[in-house]
Amino acid sequence: MNAVLKSFNKAKGYPFGKRLFSMMVARQARYFTTIKPIIEDIQPGFSQVFMPKRKAILNHIGTVHAIALCNICELAMGMAVESCIPSHRRWIPMGMQVNYLKKATTDMTATCQMANTNWEESEVPCFISVKNTDGVEVMTATITLKVTDKPRK
Repeated sequence: MNAVLKSFNKAKGYPFGKRLFSMMVARQARYFTTIKPIIEDIQPGFSQVFMPKRKAILNHIGTVHAIALCNICELAMGMAVESCIPSHRRWIPMGMQVNYLKKATTDMTATCQMANTNWEESEVPCFISVKNTDGVEVMTATITLKVTDKPRK
C-alpha cells in the first residue's frame, strides 16, 4: 500500500480524521486551501473530494467559480493518481479540458476513477466528474498527465 492510501486509511479512523488529512494535503499545494476540500474517499485508482459552497468561491452571478471547479478536479485527480501510480514513476499535468454542463449552485463532489490505467505510457488521461448535491453532473474534466520514470539517485 502506498503512502497516500496508508495515511488516508489511518486518518479516517479518527474523529475529524478526513478533515485533518484534507487540510494537510491542501497545505502541500496551498492553492487547494482556497476551496476548503474534504477528501471523502481514496482507493487504488479512485478518489472522491467534497467542496462546500462558500461565498469566497462564488462568481459575480452567485454560482461556484469555474476556477474553483477546476481546482477540485485537479485535487481529485492528484489523489487518484497518487493512490495507484507505480513507485518508480512520476507525473505532472500537461493540460486540462473542461466542459461546464450546468450552473454550479450547491456544494460539489468531484470523482476521479482510473481503472486499468497503463502507467508505462508517457501520457495518461484522467477523467473527473463533478456533481452537485442532487447528483447532477455540472462539469467534466480530462486532465492529461505526462508520466516519466523517477530519476535514479
